[in-house]
Amino acid sequence: MACSDPYWQTPLPGPNHPLRQWLAARGSLTARLRSRAGSFRVATLCQQLALPVHDEAALLGLPPQRLALVREVVLHCDELPTVFAHSIVVAADVRHPWRFVASLGNRPLGAVLFSDPRIERAPLHFKTLDRHHPLYRRAAAQLPQVPPRLWARRSLFRLEDAPLLVTEVFLPTVMELGK
Repeated sequence: MACSDPYWQTPLPGPNHPLRQWLAARGSLTARLRSRAGSFRVATLCQQLALPVHDEAALLGLPPQRLALVREVVLHCDELPTVFAHSIVVAADVRHPWRFVASLGNRPLGAVLFSDPRIERAPLHFKTLDRHHPLYRRAAAQLPQVPPRLWARRSLFRLEDAPLLVTEVFLPTVMELGK
């Protein structure tokens, strides 16, 4: 399944960059975080119908001004905010096939995405976010000290040809977990 993302074309950081291994990992980020932390939990910040930003709507094939279900959570490792995750699914697809997304609560989406063999994942795309990007501002709100930039990755998942877009913003504490 190919997925072109003209909005997120930033190359990965160099091979010695401490976040490279986190950004490039293709498996479940949830499983990777759990394996490196003493404790893991998901804190739901919001889950509501909202307008996706322009580039997200384009990737989902949504016309302008069409609502989607937006879910934002923070993944905590050892009680520290480690990853800000932002997921979007077309509102009509919440009834089927992505109906389980609406009832996740504080359970991790990644655990479901990687346990169902019918779900396909498109390639990862990367971007450094700064204060001008809305996801940077929402992720930075979780931090006591705000860095000038945050690395993020995103990809489309498909189930029965219905897309779900997942963006993960890596907070500085992820580097305390090692590679």
